[in-house]
Amino acid sequence: MTRGPARSDVAPVPAEPATGGPDGTDAVLAGLRRHAQHLVAELAGPVRRVRLRSGETVLEVEWHGSVALPPAAPTTVAEAPAVARPAPPPAADEPDADPHATVRAPIVGTFYRAPEPGAAPYVAVGDLVRPGQVVGIVEAMKLMNEVTADRGGRVAAVLAEDGQPVEYDQPLLALDPA
Repeated sequence: MTRGPARSDVAPVPAEPATGGPDGTDAVLAGLRRHAQHLVAELAGPVRRVRLRSGETVLEVEWHGSVALPPAAPTTVAEAPAVARPAPPPAADEPDADPHATVRAPIVGTFYRAPEPGAAPYVAVGDLVRPGQVVGIVEAMKLMNEVTADRGGRVAAVLAEDGQPVEYDQPLLALDPA
């Protein structure tokens, strides 16, 4: 959904006073009303329907014209294969252009060459690595994820800088066959 300017033509939904019932449903319903009022005021387009429910706490807002969005997705999907068709020839040329195997980032995050600051790196240019050997870590959401070599070889180049953000499947190391 897109956010639009606040709408001044939306009348406030009067909240019924909370009776402080044993299950707190009146307070929940009042909260749902406040949230619905804010949604209607902040989001673009005329509202078709607002549905509030306090049992199992449901809040649904439906806009006019919202059903027009799904047909747009197939149009985008239909164009994607046309772009993908020219891509295979460069991919076929890449193995000839670069004989190195690469170790790639398993996740989006920050790449580190060493297990902790000040420690020796897991591998350096010229080192031999074996399949399954840890060659670095990628920190994502405060978790350290080991980067392992999927094949053996000699480290030809370190392609990602220590402490720098990396994307999923980004090459981190280049390996020469051993």
